Order: sequence, then C-alpha cells, then structure tokens
Amino acid sequence: MNAVMTIARRELRSYFATPVAYVFIIIFLVMAGWATFYVGRFYERGQADLVPFFSFLPWLYLFLIPPLAMRLWAEERRSGSIELLMTLPVTLPQAVLGKFVAAWVFTTIALVLTFPLWITVNYLGDPDNGVIVASYLGGILMAGGFLAIGSALSALTRNQVIAFILTIVTCFVFLLIGYEIVLSVLSGVLPQPLVDAIASLSFNTHFQSIVKGVIDLRDFVYFLLLIGFFLLANAIILDMKKAS
Repeated sequence: MNAVMTIARRELRSYFATPVAYVFIIIFLVMAGWATFYVGRFYERGQADLVPFFSFLPWLYLFLIPPLAMRLWAEERRSGSIELLMTLPVTLPQAVLGKFVAAWVFTTIALVLTFPLWITVNYLGDPDNGVIVASYLGGILMAGGFLAIGSALSALTRNQVIAFILTIVTCFVFLLIGYEIVLSVLSGVLPQPLVDAIASLSFNTHFQSIVKGVIDLRDFVYFLLLIGFFLLANAIILDMKKAS
C-alpha cells in the first residue's frame, strides 16, 4: 500500500500543479448549482432536500469525468513516460490502483465542495440528513465507477480524444440502460429476466435507489464490483500492451 499511496500522492500533486484542476472544480460547482436551483427548480418544489442535485449528478459526471479519466494512461503512453513508470519499484496493479486513487480523491474533493448545498437545505428546512449522507457516499462510489471505466479505456489508446469518446459513450450506455423508457423498449424484444439483468448493470438504477432513501447493501456492492472489474481490466490491458 505504500507504493500505491506514493503514486497517488504524486498524481494528486500533479493535478493541482496546473490550473486545470481548479478550472475543473469551478466548472463542476457552477454546474452543480445550476442543475440544483435552475434545472431542478429547487425553490419551486418547496421541499428541503437535495434530490434535484443528486438526480443530475450522473449527467454532470458524464461530461466532466471523461476529460479527467482520458489522461490517466493515454497521456502516459503518448509521452512515453509509462516506460519510466514501469521502471519504478512498483507492480503494474499498484500503478493502476495508485493513479485511480488519485483521480478518485480529486473527484471526491470536488463533490465534497458542494457542501454549501447541504447547508442551504438544512437552513431552509428539516431534510433527512441520513439520506443525504448516503447519497454523497453513493456519488463517491459512482464517481469511482466512471473513473474505473475511463481508466481502462484510456489504457487502450495513446490518443486522449479517442479515450474521451470511448469513455463518454460507454458511461452513457451504463446510464441509459437504467431508464424506464429504454427498458420498456427492450421489454418488447427481449425476455423480461434479461431486461432486468440489463437494468441491474446501470449506474442510474443503483444510484437513484440510494437517492430515494432505499439503502440496500447490494447497490454499494455493485459499484465496488464494477470498480474492481474495470481496474482489473485496466491492468490486463496494460500488461498486454507491455508484452507487445
């Protein structure tokens, strides 16, 4: 774990060494406020909760996390610095996990900085803070899912633009298959057990369950398994690239 944390600290420092990190956080916070108060009609709803924010959070991630994830390995391969990384006394899984942890911590920092929204709803009313805490935890886990997918796809190519497109398309599919309108279409052509299985793979299905206050351990296990699967795929892809 020392090697993992060393790489994570190195990567996290590199984020804040340039203005890009600050621009990302500012854009995320502005869009979070816009989605909550304007698109989500926070005041018109007359309810003291953060449902509008968490309902739009997957879509904020869809447009903001792929640009973060695309550089994880595509830039390393393009610049040739991946060879230098591989010469360090760390294993490939440690390198994958370290870079992922750094990106995950950075995204978590951006999410935590939305705490003024939480303060606002407590000032205006009496929200269920237990549900809000669970929703934040679900948001952190979902960010990990987006990043794990993006990290694996970033390892496939040297081109960051291609990595970005692959990530946004893949994550879009993971979101879309959880919506009723899509599932109703699939129900017309596929057996219902298969449709249910497809729905269970969606970010949206599990995250919105948490946001609604249905605290089910299976939702949290889903995100952890998803992260583990794509990080394993990430390591395998890099090992194949290294061998070739």
